[in-house]
Amino acid sequence: MAPLTIVMYHYVRNLRRSRFPAIKGLSTERFKEQIGYFKRHYTIVSGADLIGAVASGQELPPNALLLTFDDGYLDHYTEVFPILDREGISGCFFPPARCVVEDVVLDVNKIHFVLASVPNTSELVQRVFGLLDEYGPRFRAEDKQDYWERCAMAKRFDSREVVFIKRLLQRELPEELRRLMIDALFRQYVSSDEASFARELYMNEDQILCLHRHGMHLGSHGYAHVWLNRLGRIEQEQEIDTSLEFLRRINGKNDGWMMCYPYGAYDESLLSVLRLRNCTVGLTTRVDLADLSHDDPLTLPRLDTNDLPKTADAPPAQWTLQTCNR
Repeated sequence: MAPLTIVMYHYVRNLRRSRFPAIKGLSTERFKEQIGYFKRHYTIVSGADLIGAVASGQELPPNALLLTFDDGYLDHYTEVFPILDREGISGCFFPPARCVVEDVVLDVNKIHFVLASVPNTSELVQRVFGLLDEYGPRFRAEDKQDYWERCAMAKRFDSREVVFIKRLLQRELPEELRRLMIDALFRQYVSSDEASFARELYMNEDQILCLHRHGMHLGSHGYAHVWLNRLGRIEQEQEIDTSLEFLRRINGKNDGWMMCYPYGAYDESLLSVLRLRNCTVGLTTRVDLADLSHDDPLTLPRLDTNDLPKTADAPPAQWTLQTCNR
């Protein structure tokens, strides 16, 4: 079976007119250009096409490509959806249910907007150190220099300072301390009104229903967008079941549904939970082309939008050429 290219998106917005132009996102114009590139070199398929290929062995067309949009941002309704609808393209959207239902901002998004609000990341690191000095002893946190040595390492799209802040506040600290520090930074640099900010950042249920009515695929991104591999079995079941209750309100049924793992995180226990609930496809953040003849359909890899050209007339990129050579 020919390889499938699955492309992952997060923020897609008019960055120059945004209140947060430094947010790490894709501009609407670049998105339009990238869609032009995809139309020249790929056949864009739908979530239903992929589920059909996995469930019944239907062949996908050569050079098949699937578009996926994580986190349920309002950008996906105001910027992405009109472009896809005009082009007759079906994308896959994965809103975390809690953001829609409870008007809360995900911790990961709070961190993104703090980073976008403080141009000097060295200054922000010092502020994080100050919060560790202030709150850390209460939670028996490690020495701040130990955290720095363990977490500060550059990655594909981030400097070592940015990776340090993300890893520390997303994973390394005790949960109560982590949330205390994230909320303090968010209030200081971004907004003191979380509910209002959430309503500006995420789609509401009516907008998500509109996507569904126009042929877009809606899948699960969990309820609270947590590290699912860090939960016990019962907690994993609760998180998935609550997200599926929300998904049923959108789709009407969950026969052959798709899971997109927050942070790309999963474990064997979670995969067992998903199989028992008839999940057909699971999407990770592992960087590669998907091979439906060999890959576990519950652990398919994806490319980031930054891995592929963002100009319509660009020559075929290496990832594009690989779809022809496998």
